[in-house]
Amino acid sequence: MLNMSSLTLNSLKQIMKELVNNQGFDRVLRKVEVLSAHPGKVVCEMRVEEEHTNRGGMLHGGLTATLVDVISTMAIMYTERGAPGVSVDMNITYMNAAKIGEDLLITAQVLKQGRTLAFSTVDLTSKATGKLIAQGRHTKHLGSS
Repeated sequence: MLNMSSLTLNSLKQIMKELVNNQGFDRVLRKVEVLSAHPGKVVCEMRVEEEHTNRGGMLHGGLTATLVDVISTMAIMYTERGAPGVSVDMNITYMNAAKIGEDLLITAQVLKQGRTLAFSTVDLTSKATGKLIAQGRHTKHLGSS
């Protein structure tokens, strides 16, 4: 378990690097850059490239869900508890399409953290227009304190 006092922006960047430098599914996030981190909040950036798109050339919904999952988990880890937890519920509302070449900001915020559950929200917005592309909510079980 990580302690928030030991986490820094650089350590979150290292966590992301280790996550994507493997043969598992998380390597789809190798183009995500961690921009900033404050307790309970992490902001990342990603340019939509062909490898991120569906057949229509727009950001794939499954990748959007993965971004919600992983970036919200980083925000939850960057709290006093420092535990990544286990997903119990996640939903995503898709509002606008993101095209190839579009830069996205992914902002995850912990809404509440209790004894066993953490609740977070993630906004994916177009960096150029500020338009909301998708919004996700993620609930994680943290184990007993």
